[in-house]
Amino acid sequence: MRIGIFSETYTPYISGLVTSELMLKKALEKKGHTVYVVTANLTDFKYEYNEEERVLRIPGIPTGIYDSRLTSIYPIAAVNKIKSWNLDVIHSQTEFAIGTFARLFAKQYNIPLVHTYHTMYEDYIHYITKGYFQKSSKKLVEYFTKFYCETTATELIVPTNKTYKLFKEKYKFEKNVHIIPTGIEVERFFKENINIRKIQELKKHLGLTKKDFVIVFVGRLAQEKNIEFLLKSQKELVKKHPNIKLLIVGDGPDKEEYESYVKKEKLTQNILFTNKVAWEDIPYYYHCGDVFATASHTETQGLTVIEAMTSGLVPLCIKDESFISMMTDDLNGKFFETEEEYRSQLLELYNDKTKRTYFAKQARIQAEHCGTNHYANQVLEVYERAIKEKKKYRFGLISKLHEKLKGK
Repeated sequence: MRIGIFSETYTPYISGLVTSELMLKKALEKKGHTVYVVTANLTDFKYEYNEEERVLRIPGIPTGIYDSRLTSIYPIAAVNKIKSWNLDVIHSQTEFAIGTFARLFAKQYNIPLVHTYHTMYEDYIHYITKGYFQKSSKKLVEYFTKFYCETTATELIVPTNKTYKLFKEKYKFEKNVHIIPTGIEVERFFKENINIRKIQELKKHLGLTKKDFVIVFVGRLAQEKNIEFLLKSQKELVKKHPNIKLLIVGDGPDKEEYESYVKKEKLTQNILFTNKVAWEDIPYYYHCGDVFATASHTETQGLTVIEAMTSGLVPLCIKDESFISMMTDDLNGKFFETEEEYRSQLLELYNDKTKRTYFAKQARIQAEHCGTNHYANQVLEVYERAIKEKKKYRFGLISKLHEKLKGK
């Protein structure tokens, strides 16, 4: 099968979405399929095509929202190149400019379009509205999402039951919605595949010692990730336990604000920030920690939780439907709702190494089921369904045309 993945972001940018795309591309190629990627050029203002990787980058203008760029919705210079690929199916991963291009191209050349909905946009509109017109903005997001997903996609994929409910219960979506959790390349996070010396060097670089108990957060440093919750909780924790460190891995629009808070509260020895981390180095940062924590309510799935579990970290997650399907409370992790609960559960794990070791073992066992092979198989089933549906639709149109001509 010849597959085109259309997305606003791709490597070298790092995010849950990019991880999902990379894992899917690799897994499909392993199965003998040919996969092309169409994405925005985040580093230059020109068209670039990497023949070996089969990645076409389209120039765009910076939007001011993190590293994203706004490309043309129908870049003529890219059309002939994509036409030459003879795609069997298009898989769009975004609703914006590149997503619109995927929709227009699919429609013009009669190619089935599968779409994966990754982002709960209602939780991100503060970037645009700055707190104004929240109600009307949410309605606009709903309209736009339904328009893109229902009127243009042949099949829709969502990563969790939480997103499924958004479409079926709130948006009253009528087309098929397939729940397919994103798979990750679990093997690269296994302890036995990690260079121990490199972990020791990284810990030394970060200023971590054997006495330190390390909480790891990996993700974009932005308002919707609720990182303030972790920072404020850390302020309380270190009053009695100064060896508890919070390692925040990543970058984002609010990083400077968080760093200012940490300096103001004199927490620079207990809250450590990294800059952007290369995709291939991410596993080493997980292996510097003892537990993983997230207080984000805006995830559609939360791939970092699976990565942490695969690394043998115990996850501490805010009680949100996105995490319920991947973690079992009091078996391989802990859920919390308040700052008090978070601190209490963290200290329980801090004080009980036996429990922590047991939870970590169970976390890895559960996460091992999130491999890319199963993920790719499920996505391929949706592709095949989309191709069949498109053929049925074409056949229906031909039949109707035939009937009309007969009538004349």
